[in-house]
Amino acid sequence: MALQNKIMVYAAIAALFGMMGIIIWYASLDNSELEQVEIKSLNVVVGDINKIENSAKLEVTFLVNNPSEKTLTVPIISYKLYADGILLGSGQYSTEDIAMPGRALFLSGVEIPLKNTFILKASDVNPETYQAVLNGNISSFSADGSITTQTSWSSGEKAFKIST
Repeated sequence: MALQNKIMVYAAIAALFGMMGIIIWYASLDNSELEQVEIKSLNVVVGDINKIENSAKLEVTFLVNNPSEKTLTVPIISYKLYADGILLGSGQYSTEDIAMPGRALFLSGVEIPLKNTFILKASDVNPETYQAVLNGNISSFSADGSITTQTSWSSGEKAFKIST
């Protein structure tokens, strides 16, 4: 009788591991769909300028497109922002603190603009570049980084590079 109970316990453990493997395999089916997400455009607008702290708020907008068949969310976009090829700094759009059902849903074929505030400090760049940004004398902005996408079962990350 004791041997039969041990066999049942081992069979239950093996079945549990088998179910976990199936769940992991099923979740990985979304990976190719998650990698299809694309950032189509970048827009940077100078907002508030703080002359006391020598800083400016830049509103960075990414137009994100979901060409896949899966509905997904975007919890993080980590990026480096450049003005005419000069690094301004790093930024991050994040909705990680919001539960998945509360985030913007990217249905199939949907494009949604995601906005982020980037703080540009005069001490982080050379004075000429800082003034050029404030005066609107930048011919192009660019960004590179990674975008993280999620479905209810899986999460993926994709690198991007985009310019205005």
